[in-house]
Amino acid sequence: MSASFDFMSASAADKIAHLEARLNAVLQPESVHIEDDSAAHAGHAGADAGSHYTVTIVAQCFAGRARVARHRLVYDALAEEMRRGVHALAIRAYTPQEFAEQFE
Repeated sequence: MSASFDFMSASAADKIAHLEARLNAVLQPESVHIEDDSAAHAGHAGADAGSHYTVTIVAQCFAGRARVARHRLVYDALAEEMRRGVHALAIRAYTPQEFAEQFE
């Protein structure tokens, strides 16, 4: 997806696909899942545009990094989207080993 993607006017499914594509391109995760939480934030800033998300991402690049550093990698990967329409982003960032130990 290019910088010409119009986030604000895209469908909910296209927004999620765009965010996933950006994270895949930049962080090369083993998995990434994005949920649109906007409906749960009705009445809050940005909710009407469909801009509240929870990202669960599993990537080797998180190894040896503290939680804040992991979140910074995700925010940096989505910097343009954060300026153009993403209002809130909850991040669950795991290494493959952490994810396996916790969820499998």
